[in-house]
This record gives sequence, structure tokens and C-alpha cells, in this order.
Amino acid sequence: MAHDDYSLSRLPLEARRSWVSVAVQRFGQVSAFHQFLLGATLGLGMTFWNAVLAITLGSVMLEVVTILMGIAGVRENVSTSVLARWSGFGARGSALVGLLVTLSLACWFGVQNDVFAHGLHRLMGGPPVWAWAVLGGLVVTVIVVAGFHTMAWTAYLTVPAFLLLTGWTIVSELHRHDLSDLVGTTPPGPALSLAQGTTLVAGAFIMGAVMTPDMTRFNRRPSDVVKQTLISVTLGEYLIGLTGVLLAHAAGSADVVGMIMSSSGVVGTLIMITAILKINDWNLYSASLGLVNTVDVLLGRRISRSIATLCLGGLGTVLSALGILDHFTVFLTWVGVITPPVAGIMIAEYFVVRTWRAELDSSRVRGELPAVPPDWVPASLVCWAAGTAVGFLVPFGIPTINSVVVAFALYAAIGRAAGIMRPAPRSRVDTHR
Repeated sequence: MAHDDYSLSRLPLEARRSWVSVAVQRFGQVSAFHQFLLGATLGLGMTFWNAVLAITLGSVMLEVVTILMGIAGVRENVSTSVLARWSGFGARGSALVGLLVTLSLACWFGVQNDVFAHGLHRLMGGPPVWAWAVLGGLVVTVIVVAGFHTMAWTAYLTVPAFLLLTGWTIVSELHRHDLSDLVGTTPPGPALSLAQGTTLVAGAFIMGAVMTPDMTRFNRRPSDVVKQTLISVTLGEYLIGLTGVLLAHAAGSADVVGMIMSSSGVVGTLIMITAILKINDWNLYSASLGLVNTVDVLLGRRISRSIATLCLGGLGTVLSALGILDHFTVFLTWVGVITPPVAGIMIAEYFVVRTWRAELDSSRVRGELPAVPPDWVPASLVCWAAGTAVGFLVPFGIPTINSVVVAFALYAAIGRAAGIMRPAPRSRVDTHR
């Protein structure tokens, strides 16, 4: 069970980690290569100070969701999909959440692996792209099968290297320009509004915010969650994101790969590619936890996280090697709209409605989970659909945040006013198997 990272049970006290160990991995998620891309995209269409404002608004919203989800995770010491059983969705609903997470993050694993393969092929040539994809997928899969401990050591190596790359890029590329000129320059590309920029910032990490309990269940106390979130999200968004903004202003382009290649050469590109591995291990890790929960609920069978990782890692690797993941763009866009309400519902149930908190509190003392979770919570499905519709259809505001707020408010209102959150049917899922 320890090697399985307690995928269907509470994490025991002896398995918890220091907040630094978890924080380095969280920072690795937020400060990876995609953050450079995000910053460059903002810089292409926004002034520096408008980009700062967009990052600030998006980061604050992300931090609130991340901290609340993270505190629930560290208190209950279970993964997101297992926590969903007693946080608004019931067992069957948590299977839907787990399936959504599995499909989304498995696809993202493949997409990131494809970027890794093309980067190495561009840098080193040699084998075809598909061969590099197989190599990258295999490396990440092996790391994730080994579990949280090995993933932590991967972060200890890749995160400092990526920070050094950032510093080197700033010095080597930006020293040729007057900083005040870059800050005051006109964006070189099509204009982005503040709402569009904030949407990009908030939407880029919303899945990471939802999946926060997968990581924070390894923390020891809620204050650890607050510290690591404020440090990692703030530094990741501002340090890496604003570097991307300035690079885009300096080069008049969002081609971050080309800029890094020209400024830091082979070493910088290798570090950049390694940073992709760091975020991709968590894509695969959370996807495997979601699959374990879904199979447990729907089929009544317990599969190991290692087997789930091997299956998903193999599938994502094959898809990236075949080069067909570009066709998943529409699917991933829809997932970006469907996912945010999950956080709103879970936060509303856990902190406001609290239907199952007494059961969670009493079982926590014993180091167990409540014996039998609720089966379905119909109100959560209604709130999920409403939040998704608002995020997709409402033409003003920030779609990601709109959907979270609507799902949260609607679930909290129904739960507090009507008291209908405890359905009669009960699931037969055995949480002690």
C-alpha cells in the first residue's frame, strides 16, 4: 500500500513529508515551460503593466481555490477523487470526477511528451520524433511508478536547474535591451484585453488547482499548504511569467524555444526539456489516482496505482509517438470549461454545507475513511452543469472563475436552504478493502 501511495485510503502520519518537499514539486508545476509560453503570449499582446495586472488577478483567484482545496486535502489526507466522495459528489459522482481527470491529464501527458520529443529532435536530431516520444514517455512513467519520493527527487534536480535557466536567459537576452524600454514598449502582436489575459492565467492552472489534494495530502498541516501555495504560485507566475513577457517584448515574438536556444544554447534547451518532465510526472500521477478511484467505484475492483500508471503512461506515449494528439485540442478545451465547477462544489460542501464532515472527522481520529460513502448527490450534478454553462456561455468576466463561483454559490445555497444533500441511496463501495 505504501508503494501504491495510499491511493484509496488516508495517508498515515509517517508517510507525510516536509512542506519544502511538497513545495518544490508545486513550484515545479507552476514554473514549468508552459509558464514561459504563457508569459510570452501575454507579452505578445499586452503591455508589461497590463500583463502584471492580468497575472495578479489570475494568480489571486488561483491561490484562493488552490489553498482551500489544499487544506481539505491535508486535513483528510486523500486524493482529489476520493475526497470527492464526501465532498459533494458521492461515490458514483466521484467516479465521474476521476474519469474526467484521468482523460484530461492522460491527454495532457501525451501533449507534453510530444513537446518534449520535438524539442529533443530539434536539438539533437538523430532518431525520429516518435523514438524520442517513446523515450520521454518511458522515463516519466518509470518515475511515477516509483511514487512520490522519486518524484520529489526529480523536482530537487529540475527546479533549481530551471531557475538557473531563467536567470541565465534574463542576463544573456535582456542585458542587450534597456529594461525601462521593454517595460514601456508597445506589444508586438495582436492586442489582448485584460479579461482575455486574466482568463489565460487562470485557465492555465485550474486543473492543477483542482488536483491540489493529490499533492497536499502529503503535507503535515494546513499552514504548510498556505506557505507553499503563496510561494510557488507567486514566484512561478511572476518570476517565470514576467520573464516570458519581457522576452516577447525584446524579440517581438512568442517563440520562447527560439529565444532560449539563441541565448542559452544546448544546456538551456536540455534544462527546458527536463522541466517539461517535471510537470508531466504530476499529469500522469494524478491521472493514475483518478483511474484507481473510478475502477474501484464502478467495477468494485482495486487496481494498483502502479498498474494504472503503466497503462496510462503507455497509452499517452503511444498517442504522442503517433502524433495524433493534436486532434484532442477541442476535447481539452471542453475539459477546461467542465473542470472548474468541480472545485466550486467540493469547496462549498467541505467548508460551508458540511453534510459529511462529522463522519470524516470521527473516522480521521481512527486513521480510516467513513465506512460507506453516499452514492449520488443529484444537486451536485445540477450545480456542475450550471457552472459549466455559465463558464461557456456568459460573455463577460473570466469564464474559469465564473464557473467556479456559480457552482460554489448554487451548491451552498441549495445545501444550506433545502438540506437535501444527504440522499437515501448508499453506495456499496468498501473503503477498507
